[in-house]
Amino acid sequence: MRVLIQLRPSPDLVAAVADPGQTATTADVADGLPGVELDSEFVPVAVPRPVPPADGDPLSLNQPLDFSLAAEDASVLVRGTISDDELASRVTLLPALRPDVVGIFADPVIGSAPTCGGDPPAGDWHDVERLLNVPGLHAEGLDGTLVALAVLDTGINAAHTAKQLGRGVTLDAERCWSPSGVTAKPGEFEVDHGTMCAFDTLIAAPQATLIDIPVLLSTRPGGSAMDGLLSDAVSAFAHLRNVLDAQPAGSRALVVSNSWGSFSPEWDFPVGHPGNYSDNAAHPFNLMVAGLDKAGADVLFAAGNCGNECPDGRCAYPNRPIVGANSHPKALSIGGIDVNGARVGYSSQGPGRLTARKPDICAYTHFSGSKAFGDGEPDSGTSAATPVAAGLVAAIRTRWPSTRLSPAQLRALLRRTAEDRSEVGFDYDYGYGTVDPAGIIAALQRRAKSAA
Repeated sequence: MRVLIQLRPSPDLVAAVADPGQTATTADVADGLPGVELDSEFVPVAVPRPVPPADGDPLSLNQPLDFSLAAEDASVLVRGTISDDELASRVTLLPALRPDVVGIFADPVIGSAPTCGGDPPAGDWHDVERLLNVPGLHAEGLDGTLVALAVLDTGINAAHTAKQLGRGVTLDAERCWSPSGVTAKPGEFEVDHGTMCAFDTLIAAPQATLIDIPVLLSTRPGGSAMDGLLSDAVSAFAHLRNVLDAQPAGSRALVVSNSWGSFSPEWDFPVGHPGNYSDNAAHPFNLMVAGLDKAGADVLFAAGNCGNECPDGRCAYPNRPIVGANSHPKALSIGGIDVNGARVGYSSQGPGRLTARKPDICAYTHFSGSKAFGDGEPDSGTSAATPVAAGLVAAIRTRWPSTRLSPAQLRALLRRTAEDRSEVGFDYDYGYGTVDPAGIIAALQRRAKSAA
């Protein structure tokens, strides 16, 4: 089983791992662990320590938290494998044998979230542009200018994206990141799922600056072109934390679009196990999500395509398929509707596992747009709905950086202004409803006036 091993080495080693100007190797941090085959190609990652308020519960994650990367607080992750016949004993014994081992966590396979397909597109991306009230957004100066928009997927083909949009695309190669073994240059990947996602982000935020993070292109034995490991997402989020910290405090804005998730418990520890991912807010990746949110990033995840009416064939959770970070309380979980306002049958329903009230909101999908999969094939799944919503968030961030409107406040704004799709408010099909850009603009105008 592939695992993430959380270590607490000496403070100087923690500092070296956390410093983007230094490079520490797995051998530097963990000079061999009994029964573990360490992955020497994986660059160790510093994980921030949750810090509760002075009067808070030191063991609870369900409270306001800061996240410290100070050398005396943070821990370090390395990656490896433990043979199945030794797994139970090693997970139990290793922390006892090595006091620097804090915990051993699942490193599940993650995959993109395309739909089960078959149905033709409903409308095109210009319909989405109209429904998102893009002219109204741009009239308010909300077009994504200077906003960093990270697409974590299979990589972006910027030339194809620009051709389909009919306009230029801005991509910042210096702030991109790739897993070990990925050799293509940022913005020059094969046209695929990641290109679709990039196109869809730019419908509402055409002036946003793309950051290409091909997290699903890990090279590993038995891997496919459409999946990766959660450990690579941990590394990607650590990189994005450095990207965010390098921005001027007064204009800090980073939107992170994730159209992927874990479909099966096969590579996870059981629910209740301390190393579990699906239901465990203390899993290192879930801590990384919370830390990035606290630092000022907007994190969006696809709700997934395990809806009751048309589940993806990979869906292996018998119930509550919105798992792990896709159900994170500090992230927006995005469901899918078509341009006619109807929920698409593959859009996963709540309750979520980390937070019951998921999905948060719905955005548009199953329309003709990027042509990433050929003429006549729709941009589909919650894979398309999520970058559509991420583009809307990036547009808002043009004039409302995180210092002016925190990620938590922006999430509340999107939920409060959403067009309710039921008679009971929140429901597990649509969340709080469909994104309503006109309502968002009005709410921002009121907020600006009250602050004047």
